[in-house]
Amino acid sequence: MQRHRSVRSLPEEVHDDSEEQLVTTLYREFGGPLLRNVRRLTGGDQQWAEDVVQETVFRAWRNAGKLNREPGLLWAWLMTVARRIVIDAHRQRSVRPQEVEPDRLDSVAIPDGSEPMLSAMVVSEALYSLSEEHREALVQTYLHDRTINEAAEVLGVPPGTVKSRVYYALRALQKTMKEKERG
Repeated sequence: MQRHRSVRSLPEEVHDDSEEQLVTTLYREFGGPLLRNVRRLTGGDQQWAEDVVQETVFRAWRNAGKLNREPGLLWAWLMTVARRIVIDAHRQRSVRPQEVEPDRLDSVAIPDGSEPMLSAMVVSEALYSLSEEHREALVQTYLHDRTINEAAEVLGVPPGTVKSRVYYALRALQKTMKEKERG
């Protein structure tokens, strides 16, 4: 059972005409059914299906002298060629890396490590603008991940003093960072 519209015989011109007339006749007689079948093979991708049909007809034109012009055989030849083009494209896509649109390449961020390093330099500089007591309270609690009581023990001061130093050190750091952003 054929799936394309019934073509009892191709027009007489296909049997004895030029190769260019063959292309016109192939599109007229088989273009629609071929496109529908190829669209299914390409998963509904209209653009790809159109490209496959065009390539199939091009190959028919190149092989015009060898083609059997009987409609059933011609249809089978066109479908076989189209199916092979789709299969070859699937194989080719599976071994090639996925293509990236050029406009998306412009916006791809490439990590270079400079941002964290710059941030560390700014924070380090801001830390050194603090008094020794405030800086040491922050180092013990944030960098060494100690509790207020542990930091108080290491620093030899009461826990309330460590809390106070951390509070004022953080406020001073915020102020310094805001000034650096503005200026």
